[in-house]
Amino acid sequence: MASNGTNGAAHQLKNLDSVKNKALLHYAGYINGEWIEKAHSGKTFDVVDPATLEKLATVPEMDKRETAEAVQAAHDAFKSFKKTTARERARMMRKWYDLNMENVDDLALILCLENGKTLTEAKGEVAYSASFLEWFAGEAERVSGQTIPPGNPAVRIMTMKQPIGVAACLAPWNFPIAMITRKCGAALAAGCTTVWKPAGETPLSAIAQAVLATQAGFPKGSINLITTLNTVSEVGEELCTNKLVKKLSFTGSTRVGKILMKQCASSVKKLSLELGGNSPLIIFDDAKISNAINATIAAKFRNAGQTCVSANRVFVQSGIYDKYSEALVEAIKKQKVGLGTEEGVTVGPLTHERAVDKAMTHINDAKKGGAKVILGGEPMKEKPGYFLQPTILSGMSKNSINWSEETFAPVVALYKFETEDEVLELANDADVGLGSYVITEDIGRMYRISEGLEVGMVGVNSGILSAAESPFGGVKESGFGREGGREGIEEYVFTKSVVINIAG
Repeated sequence: MASNGTNGAAHQLKNLDSVKNKALLHYAGYINGEWIEKAHSGKTFDVVDPATLEKLATVPEMDKRETAEAVQAAHDAFKSFKKTTARERARMMRKWYDLNMENVDDLALILCLENGKTLTEAKGEVAYSASFLEWFAGEAERVSGQTIPPGNPAVRIMTMKQPIGVAACLAPWNFPIAMITRKCGAALAAGCTTVWKPAGETPLSAIAQAVLATQAGFPKGSINLITTLNTVSEVGEELCTNKLVKKLSFTGSTRVGKILMKQCASSVKKLSLELGGNSPLIIFDDAKISNAINATIAAKFRNAGQTCVSANRVFVQSGIYDKYSEALVEAIKKQKVGLGTEEGVTVGPLTHERAVDKAMTHINDAKKGGAKVILGGEPMKEKPGYFLQPTILSGMSKNSINWSEETFAPVVALYKFETEDEVLELANDADVGLGSYVITEDIGRMYRISEGLEVGMVGVNSGILSAAESPFGGVKESGFGREGGREGIEEYVFTKSVVINIAG
């Protein structure tokens, strides 16, 4: 059984009062350069620490009225912001990056308290998030058109890249800093103005980023932030149907992504959607056990299993299945579960109660289908927060809920396979295709499987898929568009062709 952190006294020293840079702490929305502490409706909602269930803050419950105001502010600001030079924007991006690195400890603590991930993971996310600002600072000056050889000698043809306009960026709760910098960093670097909609569970991290971006020099109206929890569908609909919004970027479930697509159709917005995943992790007989274990822990237990590329179905070839299962049990037993602020904790709580309920539904369904729980399998009721025992399920079948739906929790579901062709067919038996992992020492197999998988990303002998310089995104019902990499900034510009008659 995973060990349990119980140092409550240590936690008492780690709350929002411990944030040194108090300027990062605003409990308000942000529209046209002003902090909005009271919504038109007068309603509010609480931000809760998922590890202790203690209230961290109360923020305004904004609705479509504030959203329309934010969009208008961004639209007005775009008229001048689009005329800034790429180098000016690059300097602002670089300053934003520097401010993140100067405030790592405070940003990580805010993230840890509202999301639940450990301080170590939170510091890693801050650094990862900042890397997108550094990357797009460079990309801002690399967006360019081309000169095209014409078929008609009487004309010259050239293209230019221009910012598309107001960009609405809808971020999830599992990576509330990284999804802001990956989306909004690219948009601002391209010359777009932005409206941010962080998840209601984790608005404080996004608010802190709005503070730093403003300090970095981004002008009034270029950054606007809407806080909402219970009116999220109303806010989303306004962003989708408002004709002043020219681009919408969303990370979240496939179900919600389809709703947003329908709502955006009325104004034919440019979209990038990073939706649900069902990532396969494939471990072949020739794999090094140590590599397989390390990749599994990285791909499954990061953020307590709450990542969009979390390994959801773990396929293990029969020749190594028992040896791998035994080694995995021993490795997971060493994981320490507890408050993210406690020293040595490696697995924090889930971010909300629904996640625990969903995980238990998956576990109980697997047991009914014949799977065995070889580790964990229960909520940790001795703790006040949303904790679940790290769990390993062996002998899974295609009839399980896990086969077609992400568990999104620290639950490893093991499936046995025999051949390459078989596992490729099994892995591709999904409506979605975001991430995947392959563990093998055979270089030919690495290529065959990587090419055969119907996904947007493949990690080979690694449980980590993402980097600022690498394009992130999926295929099938995992959405379209890419974030990060050279492609990331292209999502926020359009190509204009210019044909010039040079005949006398």
